[in-house]
Amino acid sequence: MNVLSVQSTVAYGHVGNAAAAFPLQRLGHEVWPVNTVNYSNHPGYGDYVGGIYRAGDVADILGAIEARGAFERCDAILTGFMGSADIGREVLAAIGRIKAANPEALFVLDPVMGDAERGIYVAEGLPRFFREEAMAKADIVVPNVFELAHLTGHTIKDIETAANAAQSLMRVGDSGDGPSMVVVTGLRHESEISVLLVTDGQAWQATTPLVNIPSWGAGDAFTALFLGSYFNLHDARAAVVRAVSSIYGLFVATEALNADALALIEGQKEIVNPSERFAALPVWSA
Repeated sequence: MNVLSVQSTVAYGHVGNAAAAFPLQRLGHEVWPVNTVNYSNHPGYGDYVGGIYRAGDVADILGAIEARGAFERCDAILTGFMGSADIGREVLAAIGRIKAANPEALFVLDPVMGDAERGIYVAEGLPRFFREEAMAKADIVVPNVFELAHLTGHTIKDIETAANAAQSLMRVGDSGDGPSMVVVTGLRHESEISVLLVTDGQAWQATTPLVNIPSWGAGDAFTALFLGSYFNLHDARAAVVRAVSSIYGLFVATEALNADALALIEGQKEIVNPSERFAALPVWSA
């Protein structure tokens, strides 16, 4: 499968495309990375250099890819950190052209806005862009718990309220447009952490032990693992099981190495054959 991946990148560590491209490739998929930001490293290290690309530069790169005749061969568009709402609008315009060339192409949206620890950390205008423009066009949305609450206005207290909030994302827009699938990450319960899959009428929860390491780029890697597994297995629940199992294995490998970035290379066997498997259990089913 061919995946157009539009998100940030870093030279040191694994965040954005530097976290997403390799897992997709390791699962057998071609990746066309387009970067919205180029930093030396994740800002969580304390300092960094680099900056956000201009929206016109991103549009030019997307246009050049289109000129190669690639849009009709694009099977999925994966988006993460946008950098600005203007970049997001250029990406949506390109997605519209991809969908016209290949109506079967999936738009997988990771609405990167922030997290519970840091709050909103993206440019002004991006949260509204995700809520009012991008959400209705997405096929699959992969928010963390903080982002889910911000997108829906729901208070997330437990797995049930998270599932209800996720289901509400599937009915956005005046025409009832919206994603057919929502995958929520980062649901913490003391010493465990869960991922929640919500489709029309069904919700599934996959839970692993919590591994306390810096998790920069983990969401980007997980979304790529889920998308790659979904292509390979053709089953959303099975894809969540493998993605959750793989990201847990990568976390364990990172902890064992005492690494300051996700151990994608050293732990790459976990991408294709996780050491441990975790079940996805039903939350509810209509």
